[in-house]
Amino acid sequence: MTPRLSPAADAAGPRFGPGRHALRGATLSFHADPFLNDPHASYTHLPDALVVLEDGKIAEAGPYDRLRSRVEGAMPVAHYPDALILPGFVDTHIHYPQTQMIGAFGEQLLEWLNKYTFVTEQQFADRSHAGLVSELFLRELLRAGTTTAAVYCTVHPESVDAFFEASQRFGTRMIAGKVLMDRNAPDALTDTAESGYEQSKALIEKWHGRGRQLYCITPRFAATSSDAQLQAAARLWREHPGTYVQTHLSENLGEVDWIAQLFPDCGDYFEVYRRAGLAGPRAIFAHAVHVSEEELCACHRAGAALAHCPTSNLFLGSGLFRLFDAKRADRPVRVGLGTDIGAGTAFSQLQTLNEAYKVAALNQTPLTAAHAFYLATRGGAQALYLDDRLGAIEPGYEADLVVLDLKCTPLMDFRMRYCAELDERLFVLMTLGDDRAVRATYVAGRPVYDRARQPQPFCHADGMDAPPPA
Repeated sequence: MTPRLSPAADAAGPRFGPGRHALRGATLSFHADPFLNDPHASYTHLPDALVVLEDGKIAEAGPYDRLRSRVEGAMPVAHYPDALILPGFVDTHIHYPQTQMIGAFGEQLLEWLNKYTFVTEQQFADRSHAGLVSELFLRELLRAGTTTAAVYCTVHPESVDAFFEASQRFGTRMIAGKVLMDRNAPDALTDTAESGYEQSKALIEKWHGRGRQLYCITPRFAATSSDAQLQAAARLWREHPGTYVQTHLSENLGEVDWIAQLFPDCGDYFEVYRRAGLAGPRAIFAHAVHVSEEELCACHRAGAALAHCPTSNLFLGSGLFRLFDAKRADRPVRVGLGTDIGAGTAFSQLQTLNEAYKVAALNQTPLTAAHAFYLATRGGAQALYLDDRLGAIEPGYEADLVVLDLKCTPLMDFRMRYCAELDERLFVLMTLGDDRAVRATYVAGRPVYDRARQPQPFCHADGMDAPPPA
C-alpha cells in the first residue's frame, strides 16, 4: 500500500516537518473506557477522515468532506487508502537492555533472571553498547507502531543517558529510569540506597521534562531493594513531583512467596510498596498476575496502574492476569498493555493483543476488539496519566499516530474481504497483525518510520535519515 501524496510531499514517502500538513484515511479514536461504558459507544470511527497536524500536535480532525476545503492546495496531504489511522501505541512495561536476550529458553522467573537477565545487563556499563542497543530498541518500537513506553534501563547511569539521547533523536515521548538494586543481585549490578538515590537524582535533574523525556524511579522489585532503598526511592518521588515509579508486582508464585519471607510484617506484596511510599498516581506495577482482591482495592484507592504483559506471562509460565477483574466497575484499576521485552516475545502491540485475547478467554472473559485497542492506545495513556495529551486523535493532542495497513499480507488482504463490520476488521488486525501491518509511525507530526521510504525507512526528529546502528 503506497500513500497518495499531494505534489508537495516526497514521492518516496512523506517527510513532513513542523509545518502544517495532513493525513487522510479511516481513523479510530477512543473517548471513553469500554470496560466501564458501552464498548460500541466508547470510540469514534471515521471511514474517511482528515487529520491536520501542526507544530507536533493535532490541529484539527474530522470527516474529510467537512475539512477538505481548508486543506486542498494549502498543505501537503498523505492519503492512506485501505488503512486505519490510530493514536500511537503505548507500552507500559518493557526492558530495553533485554532486547539482546529476547527468546532466551525456558526458565521460571527467578531462574530466568539469574541465568540470562543479570548476565546481559552487566554489559550496559559500556556506554557504546548501551547506545547501540538503545538505537535498535527504539527502531523496533517505531516499526511496531509504539510511540510511548515505560522503559527499564539498567543500574548503570550510562544506560539511562544512552537511552534518552536516542529517544531525543527520534523525538519520542519516553518514560525511563535507572534500575535500583542493592541486594540479591550480582555485585556488578548493585548500588546502595545512598548511591542509587544520588545517581537517580542527578539523572532526574538532567532528563525529566527535557524535550519529551520523562523520568521514572525504578526499583526493580522488592526482593532486590532493601527497606532503606525503597524508602530512598519514595523520598526521590516526593522531592520530584511529576516523575514516575515503576516496579514489578506478583508476577510469579515463587516470587510472591519470597517477598512474604523478606517482608513478614506486610500483609501482601502491594503493601510492601504502599508502606514504603511507592504507591500512588504515576506508579506502574507490572504483571499483578497473583494479586488478591484486597490488593486490587488498594491499587484502585492509590490511583496506581497495572501493566498487563500477556506474552511474558505465558512465556515464563507465570499465570493469567485477571484483566476484567482489575477493571471491575465498582473499583476500576488503571491498566495498560506491556510487551515486557525480553521475557515478552514481540515488540508488536498487535501480537500482544492476540495473546491478551487468549489469556482473557482462558479466564472465561473474552476480550473484544474495542477493549483491546483501548488498552493499546488511550488506556495505556490513562495508565500513565498522559491521557490529556496522548492516546486520542483530538485537537490539541500530541501528533503521535500509527497507520495500519489492512492489506499488509496476502492472508490479511484475503481475510479482510470477508469482514462485514469494523469490529471484525479490528479483531482480524489483532489476530493476524504484527509489525508488517505498520505502514507508518508518526512522532510529533513527523513520519519517523515509513515502510515505503526505501532504502531508509527511519528518520530522526530533524528529518535526517537514521541509518541502521553499526
